[in-house]
Amino acid sequence: MAERSPWPYPRWVAHRGAGKLAPENTLAAFRFGASHGYRMFECDAKLSADGVVFLMHDATLDRTTNGHGIGGQQAWSALSQLDAGGWHSRAFAGEPLPTLENLARYCRANDLLLNIEIKPTPGTERETGEVVAREAARLWQGAAVPPLLTSFQVDALKGAQAVAPELPRGLLLDTLWNGWLDTALSLGCQAIVCNHALWDATTVAQVHGAGLRSLSYTVNDDWAAQRLIDLGTDGIITDRVDLFSPAG
Repeated sequence: MAERSPWPYPRWVAHRGAGKLAPENTLAAFRFGASHGYRMFECDAKLSADGVVFLMHDATLDRTTNGHGIGGQQAWSALSQLDAGGWHSRAFAGEPLPTLENLARYCRANDLLLNIEIKPTPGTERETGEVVAREAARLWQGAAVPPLLTSFQVDALKGAQAVAPELPRGLLLDTLWNGWLDTALSLGCQAIVCNHALWDATTVAQVHGAGLRSLSYTVNDDWAAQRLIDLGTDGIITDRVDLFSPAG
């Protein structure tokens, strides 16, 4: 069995800040999650047309802002003016899109940890991986615990590995496609982050035997969380910061 490197991250991770309880990927959401005791968060990072790393899950702006079209095709000067909170509820109206730098400052000032999912606009996978990793290395320089970089996109992880090999990486999976573990190992990953339904005792043993950690998304039910704990997995990403105690 391969020896696993030290793992400084807690079991519980708040998805996009506070799941569906606040507008995802905004500073308001991360503050909300922190108010429930969470010490680690997951966010989605992509590039503006002029290379600014900002937080957003979708390729398009329409679902989570008052903007329209592909976010990565617009300059940060335009993106920074959008309302990223009003879609959720009136209480969050006017909440802006944050940059990764905004979130890094908040996390470092409050001793919070971060999982940055590299979420490229289609066609920019390698570039996004490189820029996000370079920016993360700069923003967390000297930090005791660096951010964990994850992606579904192999090319994005290759980019991250090339420019900031010291930052830990994880491969995201929604299916166990042929060659997934060898790919993760070739990328120097420290973790596999799966749809929680994919984990069973055999797969957990396979991942742990290769020296990697096993994490799950997105877990919102007691029974699913308990199953993953019983399997001995290492991390659980959840929307339900109001249901699960991060001390559990």
